[in-house]
Amino acid sequence: MKFQWKEEIIKDNNMAYKIDSKKAEEFIDHSEVEDTLHYADLHKNNRELIEQILKKAALCKGLNHREASVLLACNEPDLIQRIYDLAKDIKHRFYGNRIVMFAPLYLSNYCVNGCTYCPYHLKNKTIARKKLSQQEIKNEVIALQDMGHKRLALEAGEHPIHAPIEYILESIKTIYSIKHKNGAIRRVNVNIAATTVENYKLLKEAGIGTYILFQETYHKANYESLHPTGPKSNYTYHTEAMDRAMEAGIDDVGIGVLFGLNTYRYDFAGLLMHAEHLEALFGVGPHTISVPRICPADDIATSDFPNAISDEIFKKIVAITRITVPYTGIIISTRESEKSRREVLEVGVSQISGGSRTSVGGYARQDSKEENTSQFDVSDQRTLDEIVSWLLDLGHVPSFCTACYRMGRTGDRFMSLVKSGQIANCCGPNSLITLKEYLEDYASKEVKTKGLKLINKEVETIPSPKIKEIALKNLKAIVEGERDFRL
Repeated sequence: MKFQWKEEIIKDNNMAYKIDSKKAEEFIDHSEVEDTLHYADLHKNNRELIEQILKKAALCKGLNHREASVLLACNEPDLIQRIYDLAKDIKHRFYGNRIVMFAPLYLSNYCVNGCTYCPYHLKNKTIARKKLSQQEIKNEVIALQDMGHKRLALEAGEHPIHAPIEYILESIKTIYSIKHKNGAIRRVNVNIAATTVENYKLLKEAGIGTYILFQETYHKANYESLHPTGPKSNYTYHTEAMDRAMEAGIDDVGIGVLFGLNTYRYDFAGLLMHAEHLEALFGVGPHTISVPRICPADDIATSDFPNAISDEIFKKIVAITRITVPYTGIIISTRESEKSRREVLEVGVSQISGGSRTSVGGYARQDSKEENTSQFDVSDQRTLDEIVSWLLDLGHVPSFCTACYRMGRTGDRFMSLVKSGQIANCCGPNSLITLKEYLEDYASKEVKTKGLKLINKEVETIPSPKIKEIALKNLKAIVEGERDFRL
């Protein structure tokens, strides 16, 4: 099932760029982005057009990047509120009140790149460099399992000696092998540098979940300025990475930009054009879209980046992303404060990290004297249990589910279920079952009480009597000691 707007992009707007080209400069065409921003400026107060766009968005079939850019440029308070209301409604239709939980795991901060916004850059002499041994990875994973995590995002700097593909593959094998008490990591997503088709095939064979790679910025000239040295300085190779990953058989990919490196409207348009490109070329859009913002870290100051965005603009970006690409998971990390996270949870975010450490070896060693190995400062420093408690108070269902990945519901199979709304028959019950596991094994007494109350309420909303019966049976079996059920 492909979104209907794909043909409209070319037909209705007479666009010259090549959406299904395999060349980065053609599917992220600079002139098309500039024309889009000009078009948005011309129509940002065109109520009739905006009404039409919102009406189209309400069909849950998505928008194209020009339509979305008009909404982003709009500054009419009543229309912005309607965008927020629609985003909240669409998120609920696709994802209900589930929030998927994960944690990053930093393997190494050695890096050969010269990225000006990242403290891992080669010339930084103030940060302590570290690479985890396989035993240290085991220690980290046990610490994460003891929190209750089931899903990780692997992070590593780009370095041919300290973080070659062989090291990443060995680390993935180690992570999946560890079973501590009732703990197990069931899905390993990977966020490493752009690589070859051959290496992506190896990652696929290793059983990764989603391959994640941030573009940072889609403005080629600014990209090259921000990446003066190292392999990452090759804009074309980096931008075409997702095509290579999907050609290698990785059908769940995650894209994103680092808002604040460039003008947010340009990168927003580029981000959506990238999603449209994947849909046009492979029939499957991005499994996730991440929306991090530039933040302080070691020798990096936010004040050095004049394009840093406000909370208001950030919320607007999340909401419009949700109504433009309704099927995708939207991710925010602990870069964001509790207040900011609460705002965007309501209008589109469906995945958040919890109890995160952005340092190498930061989970097993949590003493204050730990060497500075962090990639960025963590704003939300609450424990996973505190975040679960907070989500429960807000009426969300913290989900530790990894069932779709493990049942083979990935790529177009996953997207067809999401776009049709049928995914709720799986995800709703699975989220309750995995939350029950967390409550039994890791939660504080207070959180367990709140969580059980929510589960009892939510299980009654399962529409299928058969699925409801299975869910109740599995919930009971968890109390009796069984684990790892999935629909």
